[in-house]
Amino acid sequence: MISSDFLTYKKNFILHLKIERRLSENTVKSYQNDLNRLYCFWSKIIDESPVPVELKQAIERYLVNLHYKKISRNTIARKLSCFKSFEKFLSTQGIMLNLDIKRPRLHQKLPIHLSIDELTYLLDKVTETELETRYPIRTKTIIELLYATGIRCSELVNIRLCDIDMINKTIRIKGKGDKERITLFGTKAKERIEAYLLHERPPTANAQENLLINYRGQGITTRSIQRIFVTLQKLIPTKRPLTPHKIRHSFATHLLSQGVDLRIVQELLGHKTIASTERYTHVSLEDLATTCESHHPVKNILKTKSSVPK
Repeated sequence: MISSDFLTYKKNFILHLKIERRLSENTVKSYQNDLNRLYCFWSKIIDESPVPVELKQAIERYLVNLHYKKISRNTIARKLSCFKSFEKFLSTQGIMLNLDIKRPRLHQKLPIHLSIDELTYLLDKVTETELETRYPIRTKTIIELLYATGIRCSELVNIRLCDIDMINKTIRIKGKGDKERITLFGTKAKERIEAYLLHERPPTANAQENLLINYRGQGITTRSIQRIFVTLQKLIPTKRPLTPHKIRHSFATHLLSQGVDLRIVQELLGHKTIASTERYTHVSLEDLATTCESHHPVKNILKTKSSVPK
């Protein structure tokens, strides 16, 4: 394949991701950026090389170049996933790349979560007058829904009025790849939604409208919610970093620590594989170990003995 053909296949691949695979906008944009950077690298080495450079060679040299630039393994693995997907697409077009590159071993980071006390403080102790917004009930509704359901920020902003069943306390969520699932919420979240609809959100007969709207009457964006969380972070006594996704992490971790079945948590989170959910079990075990360390009777006995004067 020559570089000019690459641009055509790249364009068709991006359409394939959007239309056929229905990947999220962020994922598609990420894949597009990865291929654009690969193309720039390929074009540069073509100009400098006296012999033709095939796409396969360009990909291999590009990944090696990233390694020597000390780019993180996670970033390299993500780019390799993009190139593997592109390779699979090209095979349907009769072009075989035969990439034989092993995925780098990743350093699995444990998800950062908030404690129950921190979330309780945000939900119950912080008053509406302390919130830096003209829509304090909406802000409280956002926090409550994220923690009650464990949904992603992108899923939250797309909830329509018709998706909510106030009687059964369920919400129809459209997740990644347009995959639908039903998630649950409790009485407190229901009360927050009702208060928001009654006091802040203008009434409407159109059930297709978004639940959460801005002052223009348009659906609130993920960027707006991220800005809201920047102001909320100032209100937590511990001053720990606060994002919508950390609320999702907290939802999963707290459920598992209370003994909820892993498969149920997987379904509620909308994870495609159980492996994505399993990482939260490590956090729960870590919390359990800390609790045992602090409260185990043997340790308490040792503390008591050490405090006795000789």
